[in-house]
Amino acid sequence: MSLDGTYDEGNIFAKILRGEMPSAKVFEDDHVFAFMDVFPQSKGHTLVIPKHSRARNLLEEEPQVLSHLILGVQRVARAVRAALQPDGIVITQFNGAPAGQTVYHLHIHIIPRWEGVPMGRHASGGMADPKELAALAEQIAAKIS
Repeated sequence: MSLDGTYDEGNIFAKILRGEMPSAKVFEDDHVFAFMDVFPQSKGHTLVIPKHSRARNLLEEEPQVLSHLILGVQRVARAVRAALQPDGIVITQFNGAPAGQTVYHLHIHIIPRWEGVPMGRHASGGMADPKELAALAEQIAAKIS
């Protein structure tokens, strides 16, 4: 898909927000929803999405939504750091299929990294065990301040 298009209300993240699909929730407030990526690139790979948005990517989003989103990302990234003690954290966002975007609802990835441990490829690894994701979500959620 290109950078331009129409928002699809049937995308997986919209379904998660409506409660139509399960997720391992990490954090939620009035503006953002954070949950574990079911195709993680590393242990603790978390996604943060705006709750009240029809933007397919960052280029379509309003500044006030972006400000709440990045504050949510920072809050969750700090909790990932406190819970999992990674050596580094990748924070990334894709815009359009050629850039690697696979779900067309604005979202930001928080990917913990450890020295000497290779990171998996985006959207190409196997699906994680839901019980393991739920346990990681609880561990990270416990560190959110």
